[in-house]
Amino acid sequence: MGVLIVDDDPLVRAGLTMMLGGASDIRVVAEAGDGTQVLALVDLHGPDVVLMDIRMPAMDGLSATEALRARPDAPEVVVLTTFDADEHVLRALRAGAAGFLLKDTPPDEIVAAVRQVAKGHPVLSPAVTRRLIARVAGSGQDRRRADAGRRLALLNDREREVAVAVGEGRSNAQIAAVLYLGVPTVKTHVSRILTKLGLNNRVQIALLVHDAGLLDEQDAAG
Repeated sequence: MGVLIVDDDPLVRAGLTMMLGGASDIRVVAEAGDGTQVLALVDLHGPDVVLMDIRMPAMDGLSATEALRARPDAPEVVVLTTFDADEHVLRALRAGAAGFLLKDTPPDEIVAAVRQVAKGHPVLSPAVTRRLIARVAGSGQDRRRADAGRRLALLNDREREVAVAVGEGRSNAQIAAVLYLGVPTVKTHVSRILTKLGLNNRVQIALLVHDAGLLDEQDAAG
């Protein structure tokens, strides 16, 4: 699989290239020093995964992620950050990033994360996303809640139940057990939710459910 590394620090790029180069199934196809180069390099090299730094000159990783993930058939994006409670990480996840990694993550975990993301699996669970949200005071909460409510209204009752369960950090097997469904049925519901809401992954479902206040309602009910 091909990986594009985007970071303004040449030492970080060199370290990541060396780290990933040790894996027989991973190939670093290109490097970029800021976000302005991302779209052209993706078009040229067709990477499967982009490792994207957040803070860069000219165009930061957030703007580059939003521009990239808005395109059809975009590669997966993993955000690199030095802060695990950075509000910018949430913006990247809302834009469709498949997760985030701290820059001091052990090398074998970074390699494993790249492999996981290339298969279409986020590198953080909705439960981790919830903890991140809880630690970051975001702005525009009322506007996000109204927008999330409108979007979730597109779902039928069963899809809404599945979406809330995803937001709670449950796996497909756990959702199946709670809602008395088969695992294949849950997978079908999750796929339909992603399609109806125009989302990329389960993390975005979790964020939308949180923004709509549905997890707060569940906690209050419990």
